[in-house]
Amino acid sequence: MQILQPPGWARPRGYSNGIAVRGGRTVYVAGQVGWTAEGNFAEKSFGGQFRQALANILAVLAEAGGRPEHIVRMTWYVVDRGEYFRALGEIGTAYRELIGRHYPVMTVVEVRGLVDAEARLEIEATAVIPD
Repeated sequence: MQILQPPGWARPRGYSNGIAVRGGRTVYVAGQVGWTAEGNFAEKSFGGQFRQALANILAVLAEAGGRPEHIVRMTWYVVDRGEYFRALGEIGTAYRELIGRHYPVMTVVEVRGLVDAEARLEIEATAVIPD
């Protein structure tokens, strides 16, 4: 995995501008929301749902033998941009605890709503597990 950082560009915080991967097994993880394995929302807060959604992604990835450092791309869909910004402290703590200091390519998009009205965010991911 090669992090792509054009010369002279400011280094991004919390994500990478690009990642190149040669070889490996690609795993696509469907959008995950902050519900438990039983399909219940134990957490109502953005930060709590973020932690659970990230844990859900890692559980799916583990089924393919993958680990957090194999994630190359994440797309976040949030229903309230302000709520996202207010939860950045909780997001950072959960991210470091579950993924560490690995920062894949990321996009965060505010959307009008998600299919499940209780969901505050949904995250999809792509990973490449080395051969």
